[in-house]
Amino acid sequence: MEHFRVVIIGGGPIGIACGLEAQKKGLSYVILEKGPIVNSLFNYPQNMQFFSSSEKLEIDEIPFISTEAKPKRNEALEYYRRIVTSNKLNIRLFEKVKKVEKVENGFSIVSEKNNYTADKVIVSTGFYDLPNKLNIPGEDLPKIAHYYNDPHFYANQKLAVVGASNSAIDAALECYRKGAEVTLIIRGHEVGPRVKYWVRPDIINRIEEGSIKVYYNSKLKEVRQSGIIIDTPEGTVSLENDFVLALTGYMPNFEFLTNMGVKLSDDEKKLPQYNPETMETNVAGIYLAGVICGGMETHKWFIENSRIHAKIIISSILEEKEISKV
Repeated sequence: MEHFRVVIIGGGPIGIACGLEAQKKGLSYVILEKGPIVNSLFNYPQNMQFFSSSEKLEIDEIPFISTEAKPKRNEALEYYRRIVTSNKLNIRLFEKVKKVEKVENGFSIVSEKNNYTADKVIVSTGFYDLPNKLNIPGEDLPKIAHYYNDPHFYANQKLAVVGASNSAIDAALECYRKGAEVTLIIRGHEVGPRVKYWVRPDIINRIEEGSIKVYYNSKLKEVRQSGIIIDTPEGTVSLENDFVLALTGYMPNFEFLTNMGVKLSDDEKKLPQYNPETMETNVAGIYLAGVICGGMETHKWFIENSRIHAKIIISSILEEKEISKV
């Protein structure tokens, strides 16, 4: 059983930043990632463009050069992969962590491949794991998906896109331009206000000209093999349909957090309990980093405003070490 000063769960940009900081400070560490390097980014749509500019996605002041001001998914994959390989970070891929348990003098970490012990644990697992389900009849049909990849798949098909955020609007526009007959189903009265500022006018224009049909203040009620049922202000609408993209957001793995003893707020936000000055949770020795800190408020933390978590956490661990010597 290997022992490390720090075990970092999650090999996304912020988990990588934590590994870099631990390495620079001479702490023994390992990053455990359930998939490939930056697994969440790898599973983003192929043509996705970030809202943030490249310099705001940089970690450890390592320059991120992109062809446009706002980089694409493949450029981000290349950037973070090169950081991992060039710095020879101790990262173990396709190794999902199953259990973290408090034991005497530290923690026991059980993954699908190995067992570890650690003095400290940093959880940086993001929120892209679990889609917000609609909980409607037909949601288990093969024609409905909660993740979107390539618009070519939906060419010449009748496609319903549920949602009003960046992911839904990007998918609707891309699929429309590849020849899909797109219908948007939006719970509110407008396209989401946080949609990328250069994309929002595009979708509004396509709606106004009739290229993309939209149902506002509406909900998908049922998915059938050859159609869908929508609840609208004007009543129930039945449409022919081939595929459904339910892009209604994602959530952190709260069960993983609570199983290790991390407390969540009692309201719908499910905010994990941590000290913002150290990022340490209510469980002494367990720290949170990155977007997972926002609970259900998945719009609150991004790469650009959570990069600092790595330095905060490693500084806290080192200060605690110095105090223990006194």
